[in-house]
Amino acid sequence: MRIGVVTFPGSLDDHDALRAVRVAGGEPVSLWHGDDSLRDVDAVVLPGGFSYGDYLRAGAIARFAPVMSALIPAAQGGLPVLGICNGFQILCESHLLPGAMIQNDHRTFICRDQRLRVENATTAWTSDYEHGEEITIVLKNQDGQYVADQRTLDELEGEGRVAFRYVVDGPEVSPARTYDRFTGRNPNGSYRDIAGITNDRGNVVGLMPHPEHAIDEGYGPSLDGLKFFTSVLKSVVSS
Repeated sequence: MRIGVVTFPGSLDDHDALRAVRVAGGEPVSLWHGDDSLRDVDAVVLPGGFSYGDYLRAGAIARFAPVMSALIPAAQGGLPVLGICNGFQILCESHLLPGAMIQNDHRTFICRDQRLRVENATTAWTSDYEHGEEITIVLKNQDGQYVADQRTLDELEGEGRVAFRYVVDGPEVSPARTYDRFTGRNPNGSYRDIAGITNDRGNVVGLMPHPEHAIDEGYGPSLDGLKFFTSVLKSVVSS
């Protein structure tokens, strides 16, 4: 299966994502932001980094890159797409996923191993997980606070479209935000502890933490990220 990874100016984790595809058993395909072709890939990863320097807003300029003119309709047609960190921001800016990513509520960059709970194990990128399973992967961001209006949040919850949630220790600070950097609570102020979401079809998933940094024994906090990539390979085969 051919899995494409898009490189934008400022992408940092494209090579890691390409390697994760290879380790999972897929054929990694490098895609360039300036091309308007997806090269007949079976799925696409939008990797982390700082596309176009995060000018204006994170992901705001990348949304208009030529490659997105091909990716947006393909995703709307069912192509599996995973947005990781900056990729999640691009998916929101492209309106493939609802809501927005804004600066962490503590206004500082954060980098740490982060526990997540799998809330939806039926998407193209999560089917190898179990519902309710807790995993640990790397989190590193400055604009990682997921926000949306009350109606959107309620729809995501009601339709089972919260894909991942930060595991929160201790009592909540508020109904919307539960941040405390010293106790392992919500690390960036994301509403309802949301770490990742999916579209209603389940082919588009975005999340802030980085599964591509958790695929090798001894490198990263776990092997918990590998199932993202094995999940989509199985999804493509079964489709």
